[in-house]
Amino acid sequence: MHQGNQTTISEFLLLGLSNKAEQQNLLFVLFLGMYLVTVVGNGLIILAISLDSYLHTPMYLFLVNLSFADISSISTSVPKMLMNIHTKSQSISYESCITQMYFSIVFVVIDNFLLGIMAYDRFVAICHPLNYMTIMQPRLCILLTVIPWFLSNTVALTHTLLLLQLYFCDSNTLSHFFCDLASLLKLSCSDTMINELVLFIVGLSVITFPFALILFSYICIVRAVLIISSTEGKWKAFSTCASHLTVVLLFYGTIVGVYFFPSSTHPDDRDKIGAVLFTVVTPMMNPFIYSLRNKDIKGALRKLRKRNFLPLMPWASEFLLFS
Repeated sequence: MHQGNQTTISEFLLLGLSNKAEQQNLLFVLFLGMYLVTVVGNGLIILAISLDSYLHTPMYLFLVNLSFADISSISTSVPKMLMNIHTKSQSISYESCITQMYFSIVFVVIDNFLLGIMAYDRFVAICHPLNYMTIMQPRLCILLTVIPWFLSNTVALTHTLLLLQLYFCDSNTLSHFFCDLASLLKLSCSDTMINELVLFIVGLSVITFPFALILFSYICIVRAVLIISSTEGKWKAFSTCASHLTVVLLFYGTIVGVYFFPSSTHPDDRDKIGAVLFTVVTPMMNPFIYSLRNKDIKGALRKLRKRNFLPLMPWASEFLLFS
């Protein structure tokens, strides 16, 4: 393929979610609201768990990491989008675009891995309750926390290094609201066969292995729960993983709904919808799911409110507690 001068591209133009001027104010208010809800909601969960020693357990260690990843995920794309709408500018520098792409990959990938590890934690807690603390020792928990971050950064670095080898010649316009890897590959005038092959293999692995761990864990959990004789015991066992299962269904349901079912919309619109669901909607919903279905989190939020740690935003904890 024709290869132009890579240095001619110093910036990209992000077209955003809509090119209609009358919709920009609505998009700004909508996404600013979702961003604030996500940051405050996940921030409260991190703060509540950090300050409540009762919640210093493996399950909540992983939840803190998930909440941090959710805050980071939405922060890679939405603030820049809001700034572009506010300043009526669509530009993003080449370096900033690559950086944004790197971190967007990191936080989507780590969500996958953390959901798998949290499923394994629930499997040990329900299927081997007497040996839970023996198995989930601090050293293993630290390892299970560090590995997802290492692997997600490795995946992002691999895609980034391969992308840096490509040339962008004729166009610098991305039909997206942030620098998405797939959109950048479509824009390149280089041969992207290797990039697309690596994207397919690594992407499939990133989804398949955590999902297989989740599936295995919940098959074992269901079998263990069915053995319990009392209805109350069954409900108590299931309630310990209800929040995680809801988040899993939301996350993987999004993948199935967006990428596996036929759609009448254009592929670009499908990619935008998928990106909004992964980077904005799912991180926003997670705090509500965990606060609504988890008595421990509710209790920690109540303690947080009583200790006056939230004098400037009492509405936030009340909303999570009673919504």
